[in-house]
Amino acid sequence: MDVVAEGAPVAATKKGGVRITLFTVDEANQQLEWLRPALEHLVKLKAEFDKVQREVDVLALAVSGASPTNPDARALDELQRRRVSLGEELGRGVQAIHRRGVLLKDLERGLIDFYTVSGDRLIFLCWQLSEPEVAHWHTLEGGFSGRLPLDRNERE
Repeated sequence: MDVVAEGAPVAATKKGGVRITLFTVDEANQQLEWLRPALEHLVKLKAEFDKVQREVDVLALAVSGASPTNPDARALDELQRRRVSLGEELGRGVQAIHRRGVLLKDLERGLIDFYTVSGDRLIFLCWQLSEPEVAHWHTLEGGFSGRLPLDRNERE
């Protein structure tokens, strides 16, 4: 696979009203400097959001028909406020990633895609949080299961 040449300028185009930012392998790897800590934070936030959601679900059943002064009802109100706050923070974090032209594909796995061009084809460079660098690619339709390793000289 022949990925965009090293040092090629990042291009932004419109496709169906969506802005697409193209990255070279080197440019995608440079993004990891800010992306890794941001994504680690979002993964933790998502885990906390999911935990709070489970607690809300349990308490909602427990307080069904209870007085608003019931301690569990007050705890439920507090948890619901916390859930909203976490959801808003998650949304802002995801938007910050997308504003840079990076696509967050799976928050729980920390899976990220970067648009690039190979020959005359638009493809994704693919990275996940557990990996030290961007070292895989896949077609737009292929997804994670269709990932292929970049050639060694494309990563250097």
